[in-house]
Formats: sequence, structure tokens, C-alpha cells
Amino acid sequence: MNRRDFLRAGWRGASLSLLAALPHDSWSADSTPAPRVFRDVTGQVGIHFHHTNAATGQKFLLETMGPGCAFFDYDGDGYLDLYFVNGDVLPGFTQTEPLSNALYRNNHDGTFTDVTGKAGVRGHGYGMGVVAGDYNNDGHQDLFITNFGSCILYRNNGDGTFTDVTDKSGIRNHVWGSSAAFFDYDNDGCLDLFICNYVDFSLDSNVFCGSPERGRGYCSPENFEGMPCALYHNNGDGTFTDVSERSGIGKYKCKALGVVTADFTGNGYQDIYIANDRIGNLLFLNNGDGTFREGGTLAGAAYTASGRAQSGMGVAAGDYDADGKLDIIVTNLSMEGYSLFHNDGDGLFTESGFPSGVGTSSLMLTGWGVEFFDYDNDGRNDLIAANGHAMDNVALASPDLAYDQPALLLRNLGGRFVDVTSSCGEALKVPRPSRGLAVGDYDNDGNVDALICNCNGAPVLLRNEGKGANHWLKLQPIGRKSNRDGIGIKVWITAGGTTQMKELTGGGSYLSSSDRRLHFGLGANGYAEKIRILWPSGIHQEMQHVQADRILKVEEPANTSKTRRN
Repeated sequence: MNRRDFLRAGWRGASLSLLAALPHDSWSADSTPAPRVFRDVTGQVGIHFHHTNAATGQKFLLETMGPGCAFFDYDGDGYLDLYFVNGDVLPGFTQTEPLSNALYRNNHDGTFTDVTGKAGVRGHGYGMGVVAGDYNNDGHQDLFITNFGSCILYRNNGDGTFTDVTDKSGIRNHVWGSSAAFFDYDNDGCLDLFICNYVDFSLDSNVFCGSPERGRGYCSPENFEGMPCALYHNNGDGTFTDVSERSGIGKYKCKALGVVTADFTGNGYQDIYIANDRIGNLLFLNNGDGTFREGGTLAGAAYTASGRAQSGMGVAAGDYDADGKLDIIVTNLSMEGYSLFHNDGDGLFTESGFPSGVGTSSLMLTGWGVEFFDYDNDGRNDLIAANGHAMDNVALASPDLAYDQPALLLRNLGGRFVDVTSSCGEALKVPRPSRGLAVGDYDNDGNVDALICNCNGAPVLLRNEGKGANHWLKLQPIGRKSNRDGIGIKVWITAGGTTQMKELTGGGSYLSSSDRRLHFGLGANGYAEKIRILWPSGIHQEMQHVQADRILKVEEPANTSKTRRN
């Protein structure tokens, strides 16, 4: 059996309110990055969670696929809390204590306290991912947990506790759920729910994959049938209706691991992009009438430039070249390189992974969670990804590949990326079996931090530190006519004559949920000359001369005047 065959057989072969104004040092941005280090602070901040995948050597595929994690503010105090997803006992595995998910409260002093039991969010079943969102518009962040089996919807009670309302909500997803996204596909002001479903897998019929010489390995997704994803419409009364078939989503069998929602076409409605494993990725274009049409292949966003399907896992959307259009990054298996789909406009994309430098830097890595973020506040969207091979014994067939792999940090030089992992701290370089990744500014210092979750191991909280202090602005949208979270909001910030555009997307990364505040690096500019906001409702808002280095609450205006949609 050659290397490629083994790899496939063994695996796959936007009122304005000041929340914070912090001091900073001044420096001028140029092509040379200021000193910047990501430091592992996990132990010192009080995080003691450990993920258990319950592996026994039987190589159940789900053992190697999790876990996810979340940055979200469950108690509304303006500081990001943490949520971790755990596995469950599998046949042949002995566990003396029940396995549990975990919620850690931010103490505002750089430390966290485990409040899982008090909050009532231990979870049940074999957990995969998590997404946070205020589905009932009460101002409190709720949680949706994807499982192998029944998923869980936790309603935030607003008093530090949650209630499992899965049955009452009408959500019935009893297959292998992976990533999920809260988003408002019909712009009615309520967050709907999209659930990625992976493959038709059963613990009772575990296929043998591998070879007699090297033993059993995790099977490729090619050994299993794909599953349709699920779309649930929010009825506005705490319940959801399954509209998978009616919308057109349900007729496609997927092997979906990652999802991001955004207005890729500029028609004012959220589209859905799915990262599929070993089959073409899907782009569901929103028709604006409750239905979607799949257009990934015609758009050039489904396959590589050579027409090959990749092992899509994580996905994120961001405008990396500052042309005002959202591009798409997809993480893949080792020897494939990440895919970067440039948004050319007019509904077309060009796969630019290798021309941009992303493909070369990621070629030897297996990527999972991924996000666009501006780690050095220079006004450009950089990239960070969590890596780790899916096969724990991959080195037997390919000595140049490893199960434990370092993170990847790519600095944006203006449309082209360069690997700066080795120059940004030892913590990034430590090889780990990483899966989920979330980004967010947990200490509100203006530097975006990273949270990485590891399979059958402890998570890593990476604090973004350094002497460089470019200016920044962080916007926390509060929707009124639009959904409370403001998912789908578009913000244009002009500083120093340069304009950036960001959209608050739904979903993103892999099994994980990132800080929903929109973070803008401003470089050497101490204020933004202009901020322009387009809410999902169509309401337009503008602000002038906004001072930098602040976290701002931006509330949707009560007036109903609209601008023409782009």
C-alpha cells in the first residue's frame, strides 16, 4: 500500500456607548511587524479542563474529530467567558467519573472560574461542537451543542444558569452533528440555526480500515455515506421549524465539517458556505424567498484550481485583500494545503491558496479551526489555524508527517501571506493534536487572543502580548429591528484614508464559536474618520471622528429609513 492509499484508508488517505478606553504606547506601522508574542496562560488563569475522546484502539471515527470551544459572554458583563465540549464513554472504554463539558466565567482580572455545575451546562452524549447566539433576543447568549446523536439547545436564563430547551424548541437532530451557525437567513430579526451533519456512522458497524502490517486506522469519510445538513427556522416564540427540505438544503448529501454564513453576493441576504470532507464544498446562495440554490461549482468555490475535492474541515470568511468583498479560507488535510477562495465579485471566486502563500505554508499541516483576525492591529486580516493530523499513527506510513502539529500564524502583507509562527512565541510552535479554535479579546486589552482545543488533551489559551501597540476599535452591535446579535451587519471603517470592511458572519472556524464583537486594527491612526454601518434590516448608520482604542456598543437606530442594498 503506497502513502496516498494509506492516508486515505487510514483516515482519508455595528446610540454609541463607551465600554473601555485603555492606554497604549505609540508606534508607526510599517512593513516590519512590532514584537508580538502569543503566550500559553492556560494554567495560570485557572483553566483545568481536559478533553477525553474515550479511544480504545477500535478506531471509532468520531474519536479523532473533536472537540470544539467558544469565546462568548454568557453573563453580559463585557468580558468573554469560555466553553469547552467533551466526549463520552465509547464501547470498551472505562471512565470512573462522568465526563462533562465545561463553562469558565471570566473574573475580569485575567483568571477564570469553573461554573459548569452552577450554570447547568454539563451536556450529555458524545460532544463535538458549540455555537453561541441570542436566539430569543432577550440580551443573553444561548448555547447550541452539536453531538454524535442528539444535539442540545441551552437557553440562557439571565441569572447565571441555563435550561435545556431542546425538546421544547422543536430541534430534532439525532445524527452526527459537527459545526453549526446561528444566522438570520430571512432578515426577520430572529436567529435561525444551520447544523452541519457529517457521515452516516454507527458504533455497531465499525468498518476495519488500515493494513495488516500497520494495524487498524481511522477510516476515510469515503467509506461512509454523507448526510443532509439541517436548517431550522426561528418562529420567534422560542421554537424552531425544520425547513431543510422546503429551503432546498435537505436534498444535498454532505460530509460537512465547517460552515460560515455571510452575504457573499451583496444582495442583503445571508448565504451558506460548507466545507465538505473529500467531496466538493457547497455554496448555498440565498434567493431571498426562503429558498437556496447551490452554486459552489459554478462560482469556482467548490474545488481546487485543478478541479479536485479537498478534505475540507474548518472555514472562515473575511476580506483579506481589502477590496470590500468577503473571501473564504478552508483548511484541509496534509499534502493538500489550505484553500483560499478569492471573491472576484459577480458571484465568482478564484482559488488562490498557493498564489497567496497560504497553500505553501500549510502544505505539511492538517488544518481544522481557522479564523481571519488582525493579530498586530495593522488593519489587515491575518490568519490563524489549529492543526493536527487525524490519524494518530500517520508517521508509520509517512515519517515526514506527525499527529501532533503546531499552530499556523500567517501575517497579511497586503494580499499575500507569510508564515510568522516561529517568531511569535514558543507556545505557537508546540505540536498538539488540535481541532477547534476560537479567537477573541478575553482581557479587553485590544489584542485578539486565541483559544485552541486539543483532542484527548487540555486546551490552550494563547494571550496575545507584545510591545507593539497599533490603535484599534472594537464594535459590539446591538440589533433592534435586526437580530439582537447583529449577525449579518456590515461595517466600513475609514482611518488614515484607508477603508476596511467587516461583516459579522455566522458560524466559522471548526466546531467553535468566536468573539462576536467586530475588531478593527487601525495601525498608527488614533481615530477613525468615518464609520458606516449597514444593518441586516437595511437601516444605515454613520459616525464621524471616532477615537480609537475603545470597545463600543453600537445600537441599531429606531428609525426605519433604509439605504439601497449594495
